[in-house]
Parts: sequence; C-alpha cells; structure tokens
Amino acid sequence: MHVVGTAGHVDHGKSSLVRALTGTDPDRWIEERLRGMTLDLGFAHLRYDDGVEAGIVDVPGHERFLHNMLAGAAGMELLLLVVAANEGVRPQTVEHLAILDFLNVRRAIVVLTKRDLVDDVVLAQTEASVRDATRGTIAQDAPAIAVSTLTGEGIGTLRAAIHDALVALPPRPADAPAFLPVDRVFALAGRGTIVTGTLMQGTLHTGDTLRLDPPGRDVRVRSLQVFGAARDTVSGGSRVAVNVPGIEVSELHRGAVLADHGFLPNASLRVRFRALGNSADAGEAAHAALRRRTPVRAYLGAGEVLGTLVFEGAPPTDGEAVGATLHLRRETTTYPGEAFVVRALSPKTLLGGGTVDAGAALVENSDDGHAPDVDAIAHVLAETELTARTPAELGARANVREERAAEILSELAAHGAARRLQKPVAYLDGPAADALSARVHETLARRETESPWTLGTTSLALARELAADEQFLVRFLASDVDEGRIAARAGYYATLGHRAKLSEEQRAFFEHAVPVDAAQPLVPSPLDDVVTELRRTKIAGLAQAFDTLVATGALVKVGGDVYRGTQIAEIRKRLEAAIVRDGPITMARFRDAVGTTRKYAVPLMEWFDATGVTVRDGDVRALRQRATAP
Repeated sequence: MHVVGTAGHVDHGKSSLVRALTGTDPDRWIEERLRGMTLDLGFAHLRYDDGVEAGIVDVPGHERFLHNMLAGAAGMELLLLVVAANEGVRPQTVEHLAILDFLNVRRAIVVLTKRDLVDDVVLAQTEASVRDATRGTIAQDAPAIAVSTLTGEGIGTLRAAIHDALVALPPRPADAPAFLPVDRVFALAGRGTIVTGTLMQGTLHTGDTLRLDPPGRDVRVRSLQVFGAARDTVSGGSRVAVNVPGIEVSELHRGAVLADHGFLPNASLRVRFRALGNSADAGEAAHAALRRRTPVRAYLGAGEVLGTLVFEGAPPTDGEAVGATLHLRRETTTYPGEAFVVRALSPKTLLGGGTVDAGAALVENSDDGHAPDVDAIAHVLAETELTARTPAELGARANVREERAAEILSELAAHGAARRLQKPVAYLDGPAADALSARVHETLARRETESPWTLGTTSLALARELAADEQFLVRFLASDVDEGRIAARAGYYATLGHRAKLSEEQRAFFEHAVPVDAAQPLVPSPLDDVVTELRRTKIAGLAQAFDTLVATGALVKVGGDVYRGTQIAEIRKRLEAAIVRDGPITMARFRDAVGTTRKYAVPLMEWFDATGVTVRDGDVRALRQRATAP
C-alpha cells in the first residue's frame, strides 16, 4: 500500500476531490463540515478492482493550520497538487509544494479542480501558471488533469492516473525496522488506546512488542487495522491503526513514535540540510533568516519540536545540501534518512529541510557486489571506529533490523571487517580494531624489553599509555586474547612469547630475603621484613619482580608471611596425605602433620580453604577433591 496526499490552497476543493475519488468524507469534525473548511488531517481509503489500494491523507489548506498539514505530509508518496481552475496558484499552493519538496513525495499529479466554472481559455491559463510555479519542484513534469466534483468530469481519468502512479511506486522497505509516527490517538470502549499513522518502513505483526516514545515504554500490539479491516500483518506504506493496551490516551500525543527497539530518542541529530530555493522571494527570505545558529520549529514525522539548527560553517546561500546539527528541546525518535522540514519561530516562514543522518543511511549504488544493508552496516562501523556498539544500535543507525544486523556483523567479523567484543556483545570496525591491536602489541613488546622481569602489563597501565578508557580496553584485550594475538595471566597482558626473567641481582635478593632454614624448612619469612628490604634495596625493578614471583606462585603470601612456592607445595602434600590416610583433619592434626606451630597453622589452613584445597565443616577440614595418598 502507498499513501496519496492532497495539498493546495484553502477552498480549492481538496476534500471534495477525496469524496469524489473514494466516497468517503475526510472531514472528521462537525466544525469542519459546518464551516466547509478542513482544520485537521482527514483520511480515506482508495481501492481498485485489481487489488491496488492506497490511503489518502487530506490536509488543511489554511495557513493557520499548516502545522496540521505538516503532521500528515511526512507519509505522502504520491502528491495530488490541487489548484482551483478559477483561482489559479495561490500562496498556500506554493508553500505546500515547497514543503513537500523536502519530504518523501516521489510522484505528483496536478489536479485542476472546479473545471465546470471556467472555459478552455482560462483553464489553459491556469495550467500555464501552475507549470511556471512548479518549475524545479517534484511536480515540474507532473501530468495535469482537470476535474469537476459536481459534474464528475475528469474523475475517471484522475483515478486511472493515480492507479498507474501507484503501480509505478517502489515498495517501502519491508525488512527495515518498523517505524510509525503517530498522528492520531484515541480510545475505543472495550479495546483501549488506539494510535494511528503511516507505517514509514518495516512490518508490523499482532503480538509484536515495540517502543513508544514518548513516554518511552514498551507496548504490545494487540491488533491491527487498515481502514477498518483487521490485519495480522501490515507492511510499510500502509495507513494503520494499532491497538496498544496498557497505556492511557493521556500519556500520548500527536508526534509520538511507535518503533523498533533499536531506535532511541535523541536530542541532537546530525542532518543534511537544504535551504529553500523554489521561489526567488521565499528563497532569499529563507537565506536571510539563516544564521550559524538558527532557532527553528522542526517537523519530524507527525511532530513539531522547537530547536536550534547549527551549521558546521557559514549558513548555506544556495540550494546545496550541507552538514548541520539539529539540537532539539526534547528528545525525538528518528530513523536514518528521515525527511524533515524547519520553519522560523516567528514569523513561521519555511526555511528549508533535509534528512536525518543518524550516523549513516543505506549506501546506494554500491559496486562491490554487497547487498545495500551489508554496505550500510559496514559504513556505520567505519564511522563509529572504536566505539563499541550492539547489533541493535548499529542496526538502528544503518536502518537495518536488529536480527539482520546481527547476521551481517557475525559475517563481517568472520572476515575481519568487524571485531566482536563480549559482555555485552558489541562490535568495532575491523581495521580500526586491528590498528589498536598493533598499538597494544607494540606497547607490550617495548615494556617487556625495558622490564623483562615483569609478567606483563596491567590494563590500567595500558589504558594510561594508550589514552583509552580502561573498561573498554579490558573488553578489547579479551578479544585479542581470544583471537590469539596476546596472552593474559594473573591480571597481566603480554606478547605470546614473553616469559618473565629476573636479573641475577633480583634473584640473589629474593634468595636472601626469603630464605629456607634447613632446621625449620617450612617456616615462612615475615612479609613486613621482606617489604622493608624491598624499599631499602636500590635494585632496579625489584618491586615488579616481587609481584611477578607472587603472580607465578614462586612466592606465596599467606596472612602476614611469605612462603616459597616449594614450601607451600610440601605443606599441601602433607595435608592431603594426612586427610587421605585418617579422614577430615583438625587444626591440631594439621599442625602436627606439617610440623609447625598454631601461629602458622591457622592462616595456612584458612589459605587452603580460600584457594579451594579444603572445605571446612565445623572444626574439621576435608579435601574439596579427593586426593591420592603418596
């Protein structure tokens, strides 16, 4: 399904035209029918015998209700530019056309209404004036069809032209993440809250869980309807009513967005902006109003948000698209490539419009043989570089469903174009990640050459040297370890071939500082004495060497003492033998088995408990894993 939209000056017969085409009066309010003037959006269903169908959005023509017109304009793909044959082009004709030139309209048909009020000469003059006014716009080469809703003249021809235009329109991307700007909110007895809008892209299913912003809550799709007909599935381009239980009408308003979870609200949007340039006068006024920081009314989807348009350089002076940032006063949910319009605060003159960058849009005309969604994900990765992003975040920025984004990222990671991080799963650009890996390896190798006695380098030291966030770097280093680029041991990172090697001076120091008495071979050295000696001795790298010996188990800190690793091994051997031989052991039996005093036995047994060798049950200990007696 596609959306047809009307546009044109007030009282040029837009609503009458919709009635003639569909049999439905698009004016929903009694006040509209009494005044004979459309005040808000109206909707109708256009059907053909061969199954082609469309939703028609009828917009108000009066300038006072231009904000309502803009709320319905975003979803239009086929424009019916309505011009009364007896009046010709009027101010709102021009303004509506200028607005729609920035939005999603792909085709246009000029409809000259009130044909019954003019002769052929006037009709020809009106058509000529329309051709002049539409030069350089989406309607420049549009067919012009004269109709009369009173006599029916031309209605059949117009219906046929609309049919052909609808058939020629490309389908909306059904596989993209669902995105529905909400233009109406109401409640039905027994059903709850209903939101309606044009499904800009993606597919909706009953039972789906989506995010509604604002208020920023998950909602379940209880049911779907397209012009009163229940549907289980609705594809992009449809006018759809969505039943969302569990949320009050008072919590919602026009301008809310019902969308896939990957799309999150943002108050600062990267955009491509083009200044108004259709009319010389209007274009000059727009250019004159633009400053490097311009307060604006931004129209995104069905909503109006105040904000500030900030240009990277000087404001544009021609119709070329330029980069800018749109800072909004409240967060708004958008999708990549979404069209927008901006007007001045006062007077509310049209300034221009453009599209939301949001990091990337689908890459078009790729010549590398990849599908557009693959190129889009790769493009986003290249832009984000070393910012780890989840498949949902990358999918939203590339306008690709999360499930599909995860598939693409997995494939890219398999070929080295992406790097996968864990906890949570996230991805980096492959070349950027490889460059960081090279810097990590270079740093580790240099530090190992400078201090060969170290076991490696800590994540904190690496983060400081590489000017990186340590939390991110820990995840990144884990990927390097998983891929066999570097080694990790006891909280240190090292190159794969690195083996810590103490200097002769360092080795001699520890032989002296932690001696083994032949008469009492299992008695430790006081930790305080070892530390005092470390601080007093001027041997290079001695503290780092001590850390290395502790990390490798060559020295073991137990309570306030230091044991040689060989001493601990012998004590454990005696402990296990005693338990295997006589069963769970008391502290007294352990002391006797080791040949030590209670002063050393208590912290030793607690250390064996803490390291998983023994398990305590009351006053006795047993082995966690059964050992074999020597």
